[in-house]
Amino acid sequence: MKFIKIPFLLIWRIWFYILMIVTILILSPFLLIFTFKEEQYHNFWKVARILSKILIYGMGFRLKVQNDQITESDKSYMFCPNHASLMDAFVLIALSKNPIVFVGKHELGKIPVFGYFYKKVVIVVDRNNPESRKRVYKMAKKRLHDGTSMAIFPEGLVPTEDVVLAPFKNGAFSLAIEFETPIVPQVYYDCKRLFSWDFFKGSPGVFRIHQHRFIETKGLKMEDMENLKQKVFKIIEDDLLSDKKFMNDTNRPNNEREFKSPL
Repeated sequence: MKFIKIPFLLIWRIWFYILMIVTILILSPFLLIFTFKEEQYHNFWKVARILSKILIYGMGFRLKVQNDQITESDKSYMFCPNHASLMDAFVLIALSKNPIVFVGKHELGKIPVFGYFYKKVVIVVDRNNPESRKRVYKMAKKRLHDGTSMAIFPEGLVPTEDVVLAPFKNGAFSLAIEFETPIVPQVYYDCKRLFSWDFFKGSPGVFRIHQHRFIETKGLKMEDMENLKQKVFKIIEDDLLSDKKFMNDTNRPNNEREFKSPL
């Protein structure tokens, strides 16, 4: 049965890249205009949301969201979702009406067509380069000063499929404390299962998203960062461990499913 599915999975995966490239080309006049100046970023965001929704729904996915708390249009936030799929960023863009600036991996800038616009609007980081990390911090501070929200996948690199949740990096939490920006923990249960990095896995289906209550950082100091990081880690980890569909797709023996925070 698995071998029968392979040709269909390949066609479906190829369709994703065709859909992305064609959509970007069609929207490119607007994308080009709105990437010239930072002041136009809110307009770029509207076009990015259209692109994201076309990719999500065009691949046969649907979104089912549980919001424990709703964002306000005049406030900045630090979004911290778990990261397990290429679709994660598109899901977050589609969900948020308010502009968000991402901190993302420099490798994605190499994707044809998509990579050009990616490098224009994402704060790109090479995690192996200390100078790149310093530049990211400087640019992130400027954007938060401007009142824009930010999104950082705190795991950094996408974990392998047998990992529930990888250790968190410090960047999102240090910035949130410095600018007293509320942290928005988000849990994506199905992106890994339905659109894995494995070309021979996946299917159309429903992406379930759980947006937890925000964690306030007002009054916190840098020495509180480790506790803050552990708190967010535990919220997301506990949620993932309690979800049967997510755990069934995590390729671990039952007696090894518990993933303790190394923090």
